[in-house]
Amino acid sequence: MCEGLMRVWRIFATGFCFMVFALGSLLLGLVLFPMLRMLVRNSLTRSRVARLVIQGLFKCFVGLMRGLGVMTYQVKGRNRLRRRGQLIVANHPSLIDVVILMSMVGNANCVVKASLARNPFTWGPVTAADFIFNDSGVGLMQDCIDSLNSGSNLIIFPEGTRTPNVGPRHLQRGAANVAVRSGRDITPVRIIVSPAVLGKDQRWYHMPQSRPHFLLEFEPDIAVANFIQDTGNEALATRRLNEHLTQHFSMETRRAAA
Repeated sequence: MCEGLMRVWRIFATGFCFMVFALGSLLLGLVLFPMLRMLVRNSLTRSRVARLVIQGLFKCFVGLMRGLGVMTYQVKGRNRLRRRGQLIVANHPSLIDVVILMSMVGNANCVVKASLARNPFTWGPVTAADFIFNDSGVGLMQDCIDSLNSGSNLIIFPEGTRTPNVGPRHLQRGAANVAVRSGRDITPVRIIVSPAVLGKDQRWYHMPQSRPHFLLEFEPDIAVANFIQDTGNEALATRRLNEHLTQHFSMETRRAAA
């Protein structure tokens, strides 16, 4: 009986959190970020201020979700966020994990779906923060490298969408390609959520019986130079690195099932 009531509460609280998120994003896009464009002329400074605002609000939002009992979370290895221009690659089992991860990463840039720029609730934040859209074509790779060179910490979800609950992993080569071409080591972030919530094909009201717990583990860097030296060819190094990342993140499925 108590578990059933708590599940009903989490459904209500989750809906409330989504409403807060949507209204907050809309206000940012209509009020705060237009003011920022008028007050800060330098585009690089403006995007960094916008990212700082987004990070702070995401921290508040994560605190709201935890305070209302929607979820709990744990972080391991956060001390590995220790440099500028860091390439962070993560799996993506839930809609919420993006918010949790970005609340922890300073000056975070992110490769996002182009549809977010057409959404009235998200276009303001994603454009003000100068996030990179995944439909940038031939310029996408250079935009990622330029972002890293400018000191931004770039987050890439190489699956391109939320991680399926079952079946093999399919990682796009974009993250591996950026790493090889920029010579940047990869900081992998393994994200596990149990029980599953807000995953692929799950609606916001599909709440599990027990409260979801998120584990974000910042793992040791993957040295990209090893792949380049072993192959002597950027294309082959990218393929080998992508295969390594696929195997690496596939371990998460086995750990979650254990």
